[in-house]
Parts: sequence; C-alpha cells; structure tokens
Amino acid sequence: MEKTSPCRGCGAAEPDLVIDLGRQPLANAYTEPDSAPEPPTACFPLAVVFCPECALVQIAETVDPAQLFADYVYLSSSSDAFVAHAGALADALIGQMSLTAASRVMEIGSNDGYLLEHYHRQGIPVLGIEPAATIARIAEDRGIATVNEFFSADLARRLRDHGLTADVLHANNVLAHLPDIHDALRGIETVLSPSGRLVVETPYVRALVDHLEFDTIYHEHVFYYSLSSLAGLLAQHDLVVVDVERLAVHGGSLRVHAQRAGVAQEGPRVAELLAEEKDAGLLDLAYYEQFASSVAALGERLRGCLAALRTEGHRVAAYGAAAKGTVLLNAFGIGAGVIEFVADRNPLKHGRLMPGVRIPIRPAEAILDEMPDVVLLLVWNFAAEVVEQQQAYIDRGGRFLVPLPEPRFIP
Repeated sequence: MEKTSPCRGCGAAEPDLVIDLGRQPLANAYTEPDSAPEPPTACFPLAVVFCPECALVQIAETVDPAQLFADYVYLSSSSDAFVAHAGALADALIGQMSLTAASRVMEIGSNDGYLLEHYHRQGIPVLGIEPAATIARIAEDRGIATVNEFFSADLARRLRDHGLTADVLHANNVLAHLPDIHDALRGIETVLSPSGRLVVETPYVRALVDHLEFDTIYHEHVFYYSLSSLAGLLAQHDLVVVDVERLAVHGGSLRVHAQRAGVAQEGPRVAELLAEEKDAGLLDLAYYEQFASSVAALGERLRGCLAALRTEGHRVAAYGAAAKGTVLLNAFGIGAGVIEFVADRNPLKHGRLMPGVRIPIRPAEAILDEMPDVVLLLVWNFAAEVVEQQQAYIDRGGRFLVPLPEPRFIP
C-alpha cells in the first residue's frame, strides 16, 4: 500500500480525515468456495481524507492497481439501464461532434465494450483500453478493438506515435480509479486530438455525502470528485471544462466535458455549479465532518431492521454482488448468519463468495426459485431496473429492502 501524504492532487500537506471504515477486503476480490478451513481474507485500511487546499477527497492509502484488477469480474453490460445510458451518450456525441468513419473514439477503462459498441455499430472506429485480461477478451470477442494495458502517459505516447489519437476520449467511472492521476492526465493530453473532447463521468462527492453513499468508498475508488476539485486537476494539464451535467446514474454522478485550453471556453453551467459548490461548503472540511457519525447511525438502523426480520422468522437474501455490497456488508458486520445468498446477473461471479463475509453468490433466478421473504438490495442505484426484472418475486409476496440513505421496503 501507499499512503496519501501529501495530497495526490496538489501536493499540500497531509489532508484531514473524513471517515475511517477500518480494514476492508478488496471489494471485487470474490473468492472460490472450498472444503478447507476458511482462508484469511486480505484486508487493507480504508479511510477517506479531504485536502483543504484543492478540495480533493481521496482515500488515505492505495493498493497496487495490479492487485486490484488482476482478477476483475465486473461487467458493465450486466445492467440494461447502464448500456442504454451509454447508448444515449454515444448518440448525442455523434451528432454534436459530427463523428464519421474518419473519426476515432477511445475509452479508458473500456470494460467489455458496453459503450464503444454503440459507436462501432455506426461505423465509427473505436479503441478500448482495458487492463483486466478477462474483460478485454470479452470486448475483443464482441468486435471492439482493445488494448489490454493500464492507461498511462507512456501508452498514450505509443498510441500517438502510431497515428492513433482520439476525437472523443471517454473516461467513464475511471478517473477515480487512477492513483497516479497526473500521469493519466498527461496521457490524456497526449492522445487527445487538437480539437478533441474528453468526456468524464464520475460519482459526485456531494451525492456521496448528502445521501450517505459510504458504500461507494472502496480501494479501487482513490478519488471522490467535486467539479471544483476535478476542474482544478484538469487545469494543471491545460484542459478546460466546457460543460457539466449532473446525472442520476450510480446514485449521483457528474458528466464533465473538457477540451484543450484555447480551443473552447468554460460554459455557463460550469460557472453555475462551481458557485453552487462553494455556497454549499464543498470546499471546506466542515461540510464533511458529520458524515462518519451519520454512517454509523445508519448502520445501527439497518442492523436493527435485519435483526427484527430474523427474530420474526423471515428469510433474508440480497441482490447485487457489487463492490458497494462488499463494503456495506463488511462495514456493518452483516454476514452469512443473516443473508442466505446474494443473487447477481453476472455469470463470472456465480459460485463465488462475497469478499470478507463469504456469502455465496447465485444467479438472479435464485430469488424466484428460493422465495426469501426479504431481499436486501445492495445495488440500490439500480433499484428501478431490479424491481422491474423481479416483478414476479414481488407478485408472489416478496419485498426488497433498500438500505440507504434510510432503510425502506419495496413495496
């Protein structure tokens, strides 16, 4: 592990503590069941800090990315809603940027090609950059040209030297994952065409704090951006934010559009949100000070709710073997004695165990087959999609328990 001291964004002195979640397993380190005694789960410190100089929120210690992504099994295309979200973005940019077969679109952290496939179908050349070998192979099998490497300034130079630059460069839910953020931004500077556009989507730190989304804190997520902190980082690399959108996806995200300084100017929505963040206090430690105690109180309420269900004789399962589920279950001490199994659509996770708590992961169909009385919805950010897919379960009397920002049942 490597400690964040000084700040990774601006180099200021040691940042201030926001929340300490203790020692946690790697959120996507799903283990295989075996007949031997339970192997110890590797756990690492997980604390979040705030830099008062540049307003960047970040984890205090980072894990080697090679360890985080060596056996990565997250598939973006497992969510129909997320694929549709990506398609709408691609269609909009094709029109706005007048993209043709002479253009090129790249994505950093391209996963299984869930986004680039929308450009590919319309005859626009694409190139994905994906460090997880298993996921990169899936993308290649789908016809999406993919470089199986971590994105870096060195890789960007090699791409540029081979005549490969990006008219649109996507960085969806990836800039938060890159510990050496300045190396990544140097790479973006290098591979972006002179008039190209960088499009970043990232979870919004304001949503994290206001809605107690503590379960989006895990070792893969090094940074938790506001527009203020992200715009400051981009400016250090001669990139200016030209537009910003607030999105509902992932519990609250930002979509930031940036171009080279001198090519375009800051748009009105950028200035508005920067002023809003300042007025709301996002640039000050005081905004973050109640977060830890609020999360602790939420844990008490959720554990009490689950204990009452078990006392009444109800069977409880969970839905969504996602990283946020790993964090919530481990942080709140909710294990196999409470949750019978976790259902998930991703076949790469079936038969494995949730990290730390070692709850078995089964196909989504297990919900209807087993008919637990209550299903804890770990992927609360896709609640509408999951409820629609599992309507037959609800019709037969089942209920979902959404854990945050306050435990509530559906229906």
